[in-house]
Amino acid sequence: MTGTATGILPARVGATVRPRAAVRPRNRTDYHGRVISGARDDDEALVAIAGGDQEAFARFYDMWSGRIFALVLQIVVDRAQSEEVLQEIFLEVWRRADSFDPSRGSSRAWLVTLARRRAIDRVRAAQAARERDNAWIPFEPDHDTTLRQVEERIVSDEVRAALVAVGEPHRTTIELAYFTGMTHSQIAAHCGVPLGTVKTRIRDGLAKLRKQMEVDR
Repeated sequence: MTGTATGILPARVGATVRPRAAVRPRNRTDYHGRVISGARDDDEALVAIAGGDQEAFARFYDMWSGRIFALVLQIVVDRAQSEEVLQEIFLEVWRRADSFDPSRGSSRAWLVTLARRRAIDRVRAAQAARERDNAWIPFEPDHDTTLRQVEERIVSDEVRAALVAVGEPHRTTIELAYFTGMTHSQIAAHCGVPLGTVKTRIRDGLAKLRKQMEVDR
């Protein structure tokens, strides 16, 4: 269900989830409907979530998603990616609530730490993908005639035989790129991996294939 915590429960993993505005009622209720006032009840909520209480999870999501989204957005900047990270965060809350230890800190500190880590991981992953994409550009130098020969002869029986020694996942990625004519984006969608991963696999696979063909000569 878009816009609700149920959208990220196990039965609906992958659904679009948008942050809810932080809930701040005059008389706040706990995760079982009782009137409460302290952070202790957030701790109790995580205990209930660890026990599989979906209602407690929904209330916890409504209480915290808006503030956590604001935190993530400050780090990630991109709104669409921030919404994805928010989904990942609360999915991890659902799956790892049993790891919360109130003796080591508050539920707020536990959640904020989790959120920061997820957001920073997303920024680092995006940066690494950009670096891989940039590294792909100069990988076809004019002086590397062996590599050009590999690409020109990629559909030959000799190359098909050499591909066996290349191994997975590089072999399949190269076959999809050169034997079926799929674009890198289509391969990424087909294999369920990021575009940068596809480019890296092709780059590394061609390098392995080049060495294998040199050995076979």
